[in-house]
Amino acid sequence: MAFANYPSLSGRVVLVTGGASGIGADIVRAFSAQGAKVALLDILDDAGAQLVAELSGAAHVPLFLHCDLTDIAALRGAIERVAHDLGPISVLVNNAANDQRHKIEEVTVDYWDQSQAINLRPQFFAAQAVQPQMKQLGGGSIINFSSIAWKNGADGMVSYAAAKSAIIGLTKALARGFGKDNIRVNAIEPGAVMTEKQRRLWYPDAKQVEAFVQRQPLQTVLLGEEIARMVLFLAADDSRMITKQTFTVDAGLS
Repeated sequence: MAFANYPSLSGRVVLVTGGASGIGADIVRAFSAQGAKVALLDILDDAGAQLVAELSGAAHVPLFLHCDLTDIAALRGAIERVAHDLGPISVLVNNAANDQRHKIEEVTVDYWDQSQAINLRPQFFAAQAVQPQMKQLGGGSIINFSSIAWKNGADGMVSYAAAKSAIIGLTKALARGFGKDNIRVNAIEPGAVMTEKQRRLWYPDAKQVEAFVQRQPLQTVLLGEEIARMVLFLAADDSRMITKQTFTVDAGLS
């Protein structure tokens, strides 16, 4: 198959949170192939270093920064570092999340707060921090990550589902608030993306994966690269009049 190339992304500074593995790594690869200057934030140092090494032949070698996104001061500092090293950020991809499973009766206050601290809070504060840089550039694109998990009532990860639902409201509010600066804000709801982590933790049996695929109208395993292609479109000038929208990429599962 042949997929789109986006000339407007060449040379643009892109920040991807949770970019060292899974969907995030596929997003980093996709932007790197477009000639963008990519920075990725993550706590997975080895995975981050391996991804940078993998992409060492790119026009712009990605910049990996260790960052615990639950530490908002560290997040702000990392965003300042990216701007210093690569230039003002034109595209923010709020990808990082943790879809840990739990029983409703076992959720504690501390667990709830920690879940929101990774799945919701950084998306707002990262957007807040990049807004002045995008305004300076004359515009930009923020792509938040929600999930289809909230739509059908994911009782096995209620805290995660609550955060992913809130991201839809956050996206609409930021799109309204940032629109005057030509900053677009959209969200993506991935479906059952079969990353290495998902297979290892939640779907170790190939029969479990196949069961999900059979529920999809498009009966092909959903991969991170499919999500990355939607991210590219929303980051590029091709979508310059699209904001305050949510796009579901789930092979029709939801």
